[in-house]
Amino acid sequence: MSGTDAAIDAARLPGVHRVADIATERASRYLQQLAKHFQHKLPVTFDETTGSIAFDGGTCAMAADERALTLYVVAPDAAEADRLADVIERHLVRFAFRDEMDINWRAG
Repeated sequence: MSGTDAAIDAARLPGVHRVADIATERASRYLQQLAKHFQHKLPVTFDETTGSIAFDGGTCAMAADERALTLYVVAPDAAEADRLADVIERHLVRFAFRDEMDINWRAG
């Protein structure tokens, strides 16, 4: 599944959407780190270029290519979408401490 396919799938889910496109040459690495971290407690599916994390309050779909990691958060309301985006962002920043990450969430 390409990043475009993941966006289409996430866009079809009902709820409030948040999207972040993060420029990095290590997108696949960070996608896999996020997935492996959360799979210990949550339902997770992933490969080198796509992933999905099912949180109690929503879902995070992920897509990686050679230039960027794209994150798609879908939740029932804005507060939960913002909370999940914050959780994902805090973990990603920890994993990518050697890189300067510019993470800007927008409504999707």
